[in-house]
Amino acid sequence: MRNLLEYKGYCGTVEFSVADKVLYGKVLGVNSLLSFEGDSVQAIKEDFESTVDDYLETCENKGLEPEKAYRGKFNVRVSPEVHKNLVIYAASHRKTLNSAVEEAIRNYIG
Repeated sequence: MRNLLEYKGYCGTVEFSVADKVLYGKVLGVNSLLSFEGDSVQAIKEDFESTVDDYLETCENKGLEPEKAYRGKFNVRVSPEVHKNLVIYAASHRKTLNSAVEEAIRNYIG
């Protein structure tokens, strides 16, 4: 599992470039490219938080609603057979397709 930073409801990845000897990452769950870096754990954490704060401030100054990191909606493509089996499972358990998918995901990730 990747190391993640969390701040104000936003998550950011943490990776390491051996060639550049730098920690770097990007904010997950928003369409805008929000990246950050640092040469230590403390530095990358501070740059991540600053990046999120700058994003939120920019949105406020422009009168835009900041993207919610996770809205609870996403598209999933599966094979027709999996789709059919999921519909049958949902119907036989008196569930909606969405609740059956959520159940499956929750069981998978714990």
